[in-house]
Amino acid sequence: MFSMTRFLRWTAAALTLAVGVVGAFPAAAQEDFPFGFDMTLDTAHQPGSKRLPTVEIGDHGEAKLDLWCKSGTGQFSVAGNTVIFMPGPMEDRGCSPERAAVDDDLIATLSAATNWKRQNDLVSFTGAKPLRFQINTN
Repeated sequence: MFSMTRFLRWTAAALTLAVGVVGAFPAAAQEDFPFGFDMTLDTAHQPGSKRLPTVEIGDHGEAKLDLWCKSGTGQFSVAGNTVIFMPGPMEDRGCSPERAAVDDDLIATLSAATNWKRQNDLVSFTGAKPLRFQINTN
């Protein structure tokens, strides 16, 4: 026999479960970390240079950095919106000490980042100083 009370209880239980399931996935608002992508630093060109720093992040967090003067490797570790970047060996391309210092500052800023956020093709790292990268989609 059909009981309206039983029907309302089941409906309320189903709605409660549905709200709980939807609330359990806040990552839908934040996109995934850009593993497997190349990114370019969202900044102005340095005087006398057409180069902009890029970071290529592999599927397991391994990174290749191609900065204004230096290139090298590193490793990203990500848990939720927390990020840790550990730089690896860097190779100097024989630039001026001033330009090399700008690369060192960029590496230090990326290493000091504690959180990340992605909105479409923009990835922001926050820490002592914010950094923003554009995912290369071409």
